[in-house]
Amino acid sequence: MPVITNIQDLKRIYERRVPRMFFDYTESGSWTEQTFRENSSDFEKIRLRQRVAVDMSGRLTKGQMLGQDVTMPVSLAPVGLTGMQHADGEIKAAKAAAAFGVPYTLSTMSINSIEEVAEATDKPFWFQLYTMTDEDYVRRLIQRAKDAKCSALVITLDLQILGQRHKDLKNGLSAPPKLTAKTIANLMTKWTWGLQMLGAKRRDFGNIVGHVQGISDASSLGAWTAEQFDLSLDWGKIAKLKEMWGGKVILKGILDAEDAKMAVKVGADAIVVSNHGGRQLDGALSSIRMLPQILDAVGGDTEVILDSGIRSGQDVLKALAMGATGTMIGRAYIYGLGAMGQQGVTTALELIHKELDTTMALCGERNVSNLGRHNLLIPSDFEGSWQE
Repeated sequence: MPVITNIQDLKRIYERRVPRMFFDYTESGSWTEQTFRENSSDFEKIRLRQRVAVDMSGRLTKGQMLGQDVTMPVSLAPVGLTGMQHADGEIKAAKAAAAFGVPYTLSTMSINSIEEVAEATDKPFWFQLYTMTDEDYVRRLIQRAKDAKCSALVITLDLQILGQRHKDLKNGLSAPPKLTAKTIANLMTKWTWGLQMLGAKRRDFGNIVGHVQGISDASSLGAWTAEQFDLSLDWGKIAKLKEMWGGKVILKGILDAEDAKMAVKVGADAIVVSNHGGRQLDGALSSIRMLPQILDAVGGDTEVILDSGIRSGQDVLKALAMGATGTMIGRAYIYGLGAMGQQGVTTALELIHKELDTTMALCGERNVSNLGRHNLLIPSDFEGSWQE
């Protein structure tokens, strides 16, 4: 096993071990992938202020997210098909997050079901909801999350219609993989992944198959899903979903100041500044560029979590110093999961934590709660240069 020093090391191992269609599912964006690329590259434009002769002892990275104590202000984002990256991937990721002390978010489009993750873990997790036209299914899905003692509902707002992801179309993405000549040739080079998948609890969408009448295989699931995303979703429906849930609600996919204000108005306990990892509206600005405007719009009335583009502890620090109350990572932990299973997720979290802690010290800070704009050097054209 090579020495792993950063998230990119995990990504290289991940690419070797996981079938091409699932690697591409993670490592791609929509259309030209401009927004996908800029989510990360815009972090590089923000520089750090080095400080010296400062007492660096007794540093603290601990904080809270939605009232939950966390080892660092990082949560694992909802990622569909996680159980195709590694056998029982959702269970393994949830266990790693719980042991490390950060929140885990289960996707509606997970392989392992809500019940399977709840049975295998001893700490509450967040559940992410895609709104669908089958209202009865949505009600039952929310009730299942309640029964599993999920501690927050994450409603994703930016996928009413699916952004076109060229690689997924060319690969014929499906779960489980369709056995075409191209797929079989690739799977033959990923024999470790294949052996692991033979022992998996399931290889289809556990929150859907068996819970919707007439859905019994991949073909019937594909037809159902294609018609289900709710084009009519509006703030009134979001308010009803919040009332139906009755607990803490996080609204994910906020990338506009006006939308942020509406999220506060409907009572969001937190919002996630996110462009779906660059997988929806290509050409939208990166999440980190939009963060200042959204913070100004909400004025501290709700927690603000930054998602999309984070690949290091330094990225986490920059987001927090810009004013986010917490962060979400998706691809960074998926690289670890695909590379080494549960241990890989733990390794990803350890790498990010060490980078956050060391960078904080070199910036002259001892407590993550003290991070602020004074720790950053922000280019003059970074903020306020994209006005209407």
